[in-house]
Amino acid sequence: MTARRKVMPLQAAPAPNDQSTKTNTWKGEAMAGLYFEEFEVGREFHHEFSRTVTEMDNTMFSLLTMNPQPLHIDAHFSETTEFGQRLFNSLYTLGIMIGMSVYDTTLGTTIGNLGMTDVKFPKPVFHGDTLKAHTKIISKRISKSRPTQGIVEFEHTATNQRGEVVASCRRTGLMHCKPQAKV
Repeated sequence: MTARRKVMPLQAAPAPNDQSTKTNTWKGEAMAGLYFEEFEVGREFHHEFSRTVTEMDNTMFSLLTMNPQPLHIDAHFSETTEFGQRLFNSLYTLGIMIGMSVYDTTLGTTIGNLGMTDVKFPKPVFHGDTLKAHTKIISKRISKSRPTQGIVEFEHTATNQRGEVVASCRRTGLMHCKPQAKV
């Protein structure tokens, strides 16, 4: 018998007029993301969600992005490489890593991504690997051109089931500030 993985339930949204709970809202529904003011430089998030990547994930993503690289989709070709098997598409790995961070950090409170730097894939990801993500807040400042919004720099890291770092990047996001109370 295999051990069952602990599944973290999503928290129920508070009532729309409940002032005692977090007030990040979109169309009257509570959102989990943090406003600019709620981010603290140095704060770290160990995201609860994990994802086991599959052959179908890799094949579909490679086809959807028009990437015919045989390292991703050709089992026989990949057997002849130093890895001996297909590599997972690194852009999908990047997307999974950032996606796992959304619920804890930016869900409903981000305006958009401004850019990414220092993208690295130090170890390959293979079909069947289980990925976890970690995020650290590197810096934050009020936007010069949009003073009601803030810019936050995130450092994301993804690890596999062996704890090996498989991806990392720095991402800059434009975030909503807390709404001003109406008088």
